[in-house]
Amino acid sequence: MAIFSISHSESGRKQLSLKSPVDLSHIDTYDCANSDEISAVMTQAKIAQSKWKQTTLKERVELMHRVADVVIQQQDRIMDVVMRETGKPVQEAMAMEVFSAVDSLVFYAKRAEKWLSDKKIKMHGPMRFLKKTIITYKPRGVVAVITPWNGPFILSINPVIQAILCGNSVIVKPSEVTPMSGAMVQEIFALADAPMHLVQTLIGDGETGAELISQGPDKVSFTGSVATGKKIAAKCGEMLIPFSLELGGKDAMIVCSDADVKDAASGAVVGSFMNAGQYCCGTERIYVMSDIYDEFVAEVVSITKSLVQSNDCKGDVGPTFWDKQIDIIEDHVNDAIAKGATVLAGGKRNPAFAGLYFEPTVMTEVTHEMKIMKDETFGPVICIMKVSSEDEALSLANQSHYGLNGNVWTKDLVKGQKLARSIETGACSVNDMAMSYGVNEVPFGGVKNSGLGVVNGKEGLLGYAHAMPIIIGKKSASAYPYTDKSFEQLQGALKIFWGNRIVRKIFG
Repeated sequence: MAIFSISHSESGRKQLSLKSPVDLSHIDTYDCANSDEISAVMTQAKIAQSKWKQTTLKERVELMHRVADVVIQQQDRIMDVVMRETGKPVQEAMAMEVFSAVDSLVFYAKRAEKWLSDKKIKMHGPMRFLKKTIITYKPRGVVAVITPWNGPFILSINPVIQAILCGNSVIVKPSEVTPMSGAMVQEIFALADAPMHLVQTLIGDGETGAELISQGPDKVSFTGSVATGKKIAAKCGEMLIPFSLELGGKDAMIVCSDADVKDAASGAVVGSFMNAGQYCCGTERIYVMSDIYDEFVAEVVSITKSLVQSNDCKGDVGPTFWDKQIDIIEDHVNDAIAKGATVLAGGKRNPAFAGLYFEPTVMTEVTHEMKIMKDETFGPVICIMKVSSEDEALSLANQSHYGLNGNVWTKDLVKGQKLARSIETGACSVNDMAMSYGVNEVPFGGVKNSGLGVVNGKEGLLGYAHAMPIIIGKKSASAYPYTDKSFEQLQGALKIFWGNRIVRKIFG
């Protein structure tokens, strides 16, 4: 039974009908934005941005503090909306959606003025005597933020924060599976007295997102599947629209012989089951040294069997948010079983609940011939593979067309860092689950099929601005006509500034 369905009203209006993944009960029916409405929203966004770009950084920072205050005030409502659409445990609704949102708001508000203020650049060579240069960060314009269903509020508000601080306006197109969780961002900014139409939301399906891009935003920030990401990249390339893509993952975990087994097992469980395994940096492949394999597996199974799966948002593991996803999880598990994998815990839909619940699952005897070790599963499944050496683990970890995150477990931190550097991935943690998205100081992005560009950190923030150099001088540095004298002067400058290695160090 589909969580969402598209139909048409008697007037021909496309409508989105949504059901709860908890018990499949009807949540609501929403009108999808049509082409005229999307065009009107884009026009409003352009008008709002033309005024917003004239604000000072102090004014933008002040808005972020007001938004943070509102998120704190409205935390129960935000969690209620998210849990209504996803069924995720209240602990995760707080940690992932509310706490992380306030953390990002405060983090970027504190650093925006430093990172986005004009920068004086010291020029090299002879030009240092003739010119001075500044880099000013100009807003791009209207930013389209297209977001997924697994972290529907945080993955919507986080790019909005960065785009708004850079002087842009934003149009958010949330997933059709979690439309109101994404739409909460517009409401939160309105409650914080943001200018009219600075942040707007469009409700709809994939066609809505495609039409939004066709309207010509000045940047697209997309988080979602590889297949959709490739379509967006092609369209943005055709229209020469800057974009960032944060796509899927198949994160590897390497457990060395000297690892703290209990700590590593705990990390494997939370890394695989958090958000019911539905996050892009979920641990999906675990490679364990043979001498600690049995102990590690036993500890993982023990922890897994202690977890509570419930339909009241109070347990440890909630439902799968989308029926399409639980079908993929089930297909991957069944394919692995058919090819020789062993199930030590879970392995099927939970018959105790009417909704989309897949039991927390532990599998061993897995191989790279199985879908579950090659394709993104995005569910509460732990797959453990025995290896004979760290080199073998590293080789297997890199046998993936994904590269978003990973983790290494060892008491030797020098070795851990060396292994982390060798994994072909966007980021890696040593002795912890994948953490990089939650560390606002660093850029977050993938390699291979896991994405293009970065979000978060200074680099991610500056991606919502155009870095414009302005080169200033009282007089032109060169002029026509060319003469023998001007040529000799050029040769002389070459010799003076670059002909001696000591001088190169000074003026280079």
